Amino acid sequence: MKKILITGKNSYVGKSLESWLGNYPDGYSIDLISLRDDSWKEKEFSVYDVVFHVAGIAHVSSDPKMEDIYYKVNRDLTIETAKKAKAEGVKQFIFMSSIIVYGESSSELRVIGKDTAPNPSNFYGNSKLQAEKGVNSLKSDEFKVVILRPPMIYGKGSKGNYPKLAKASRKLLVFPDIDNQRSMIHIDNLCEFIKLIIENEESGLFFPQNREYVKTSEMVKLIAEVNGGKVRLTKVFNPILRFLGIRMGLINKVFGNLIYEKSISRYKDDYQIRDLRKSIELSELECEQK
Repeated sequence: MKKILITGKNSYVGKSLESWLGNYPDGYSIDLISLRDDSWKEKEFSVYDVVFHVAGIAHVSSDPKMEDIYYKVNRDLTIETAKKAKAEGVKQFIFMSSIIVYGESSSELRVIGKDTAPNPSNFYGNSKLQAEKGVNSLKSDEFKVVILRPPMIYGKGSKGNYPKLAKASRKLLVFPDIDNQRSMIHIDNLCEFIKLIIENEESGLFFPQNREYVKTSEMVKLIAEVNGGKVRLTKVFNPILRFLGIRMGLINKVFGNLIYEKSISRYKDDYQIRDLRKSIELSELECEQK
C-alpha cells in the first residue's frame, strides 16, 4: 500500500485526487494537510511514500503588491516542503506546476514542444518556474521528483474559466465563433495520470492533457447541448474581438491559443479515460446534483 500525503487540504486537485484514489482502498492510504500556518512543520513525513504538493496560489494577479506573497507561497513554501520530505525519507515528491510557465495564451497559434523554453509573463508563472528549479535541485536516486505542467483543469467543482463558459452557455443564444485551440485536461484524466505516476514510481517532467484540443466556441456549444439548450455560433463579432484581443488580456484568456504538442503528452499507460463530450457530460451532471 502506498502512503500519500497531499498538501493543500482545501485544494480542488488535492481533494479530487483523494476521492479518485479512494476508489482503490487497498492500494492507497491518503492524508491531507494545510500549510497555512507552521503546524505542518511538526508533522512526521517519514511515514509517507509520496508527497503530492498542490498547496499554493492558483490564480493570476497583476497587483504588484501580491508579488512577494506569490514567491513566498508558490516558490519558498514548495522548496521548504520538498526539503523536509527528502530529509525524512519520502521516496517521491510530486509538484503541481502549470502551463503558465510558458506565458499567456496568444491570438496566434502557440504550440509548445519538448524543446520549448519556459518564458513566464507574470510573477505567478515565474514563481512556479522558480519552485520547479528549486525542487529539481533536490532530486536523487532515493528522492524522485515529478514536475507536472497541466493546462487548464476543469470538472466537478473547478474554478476559473470553465464555470464562466458554462454560465455563458446557459444564458446566451449566440456566441462568437473564433478558431482557436487550447490544451485542457479533465480532472478525471489528471487524477488517473497522477495515480499512474505514483504506481510507476516515476521521476521527471510531464505534460498531461486531454486527447483533443478544445475550441472555445465548440466547448460552449457542447455544454449547451448537454444541458438541453442550443447556442448559435457566429463570426459577426470576430473583427471586434480580434481588435480587443490585442489590447485586452481577458479576450485572449477566453479565445487565445495555447497547446502542447500531443507527442509530449503521451504516456506508456492510458490516462486519457474521458473524451471531451463525456467529460462535459460528467461535469454538467455533477454540477446539477449539487
